[in-house]
Amino acid sequence: MTKRTVWGLVIGASLAGFATATAQAPQDWTQFRGPGSMGVVDDANLPSNWSRTENVAWAAEIPGRGWSSPIVVGNLVIVTTVISSVEQEKAQGGLYFGGERPAPTDSHRWVIVGVDWASGAIRWQTDVHSGVPPRGRHLKNSFASETPVSDGERIYAYFGNVGVFALDLKGNVLWGKRFEPARTRYGWGTAASPVLYEDRLYILNDNDEKSFMVVLDAATGDEIWRIDREEGSNWATPYIWENNLRTEIITSGTDKVRSYDLEGNLLWELTGCHPSLSPRPFRSLACSTSHPAILATNAVQSSRSAQGPAATLHWARMR
Repeated sequence: MTKRTVWGLVIGASLAGFATATAQAPQDWTQFRGPGSMGVVDDANLPSNWSRTENVAWAAEIPGRGWSSPIVVGNLVIVTTVISSVEQEKAQGGLYFGGERPAPTDSHRWVIVGVDWASGAIRWQTDVHSGVPPRGRHLKNSFASETPVSDGERIYAYFGNVGVFALDLKGNVLWGKRFEPARTRYGWGTAASPVLYEDRLYILNDNDEKSFMVVLDAATGDEIWRIDREEGSNWATPYIWENNLRTEIITSGTDKVRSYDLEGNLLWELTGCHPSLSPRPFRSLACSTSHPAILATNAVQSSRSAQGPAATLHWARMR
């Protein structure tokens, strides 16, 4: 059976969902790329080397496949996975053609797993959906590539072509909202993670049929607003940017980065990115691409005027 492994590292603080083996409480890492979406933890005792045996306190084997990052909430590590009823083809590293795979015909289970931070023991495992996947994926993608997010009371797990589910910290499902599956570019699948701001859950789904961003009430799952987006498939997680002027939702997209206010109104847009995006914007960075031939990074800053476009291009690097 295909499995993914969660490692507990022997360090002084948690890093990207990997827990410590000390008696100290872990630092919460409640979303993709952690606090402030920066992918950085403040700790001077991080190991420079580790392996399957070196600097490892425990390892937990999780059935299934999922490229989502673990998150840490208190003494709980949360992992998502999708389990096939048959053995899966192994992923291959590197850049290559021919990795597209059609929708499988066997039954799968979409599962959220709670792992004990101190020991690596499985505390609970909750199935939120089962059935035959409605769309295919790239061999290097998975059906559980979106990282969950938490507000410390609830866990929100999003699976792009299935829906989003809210659980309490004991693994009980509080609510769920389904989404219609949509075609993605070359059938590569989905990956953009949900984000939380105050009491709202923001979900971006850029696909090749009808792209949208939707905002849900985090407590109930009720839809607050939804906007359609003139975008093709992309895989970048949106970024909530608190700046001196206001709070903005920054989204990368096909040849265009957009900023919205908290009610979904367009504030500004910036062109010049590659049409296939997966890196998440952060802080003052608006977009970057992982295309091997061109890498463009555009830094933007809100203007001091509330009138007109609210972005200033500070620099761009091409390589």
